[in-house]
Amino acid sequence: MILHCTKKSRWEKIRHKITWGEDLIETDGCIHCSSVEYFWRVAPNFRYVTDDMVLLCIDEDKLISEVRYEDSDNCGRCYPHIYGVINNSAIINTLPYLRDINGQFIKNPELMYVEDK
Repeated sequence: MILHCTKKSRWEKIRHKITWGEDLIETDGCIHCSSVEYFWRVAPNFRYVTDDMVLLCIDEDKLISEVRYEDSDNCGRCYPHIYGVINNSAIINTLPYLRDINGQFIKNPELMYVEDK
């Protein structure tokens, strides 16, 4: 399972579509995701987003598009990038993006079984 973080308002607009993500591919060349164990490392990128956010839990085996694990930042860790649209049938859960009073990410109870790395 991989995670994609997005604004809740965006998710509400696209959740009934069969596929989506063309705009992200056009802008970034792929759809950026994270493994559960590394998500805490990318969560600070969302610290200034004041909108409600959600974590889309994606089953890679159900995706119709290619997933490549790449170290595009040369950080020594590979992150999943989806090269194509996301089919909503691959989304197995939607979780709220939890924050503490300082706006820092709090790991969802549903994801606690995965150790952070």
